[in-house]
Amino acid sequence: QLQLVESGGGLVQPGGSLRLSCAGSRFTLDYYAIGWFRQAPGKEREGVSCISSSDGSTYYADSVKGRFTISRDNAKNTVYLQMNSLKPEDTAVYYCAAVSADYCSETLGPRVYEYDYWGQGTQVTVSS
Repeated sequence: QLQLVESGGGLVQPGGSLRLSCAGSRFTLDYYAIGWFRQAPGKEREGVSCISSSDGSTYYADSVKGRFTISRDNAKNTVYLQMNSLKPEDTAVYYCAAVSADYCSETLGPRVYEYDYWGQGTQVTVSS
């Protein structure tokens, strides 16, 4: 069974940084579009960023543009989400997800219903 495992969440002060990791198990992430989503208490899950499987295009939601960076390390079969200048409103459970179709471009962000494989989530709390 294909598995995704997130790590790297934690408690950080406003303005701080975290790097989330999404590691693939039993499949090669290169061939999948990878999305990062987050869900805050009482809110719907939203797409934050994604990276294309074909040309490496990336997408960022307006709320994180300029602060978050998504990247791949194919040798480690891992996708990262570098989060800088964190704000309290970034507090959420963060999930990575994969889909074999290339549902990601600079203008096409990740949508929950399009992604087939999900990790268990990692908590990010931004608080002083």
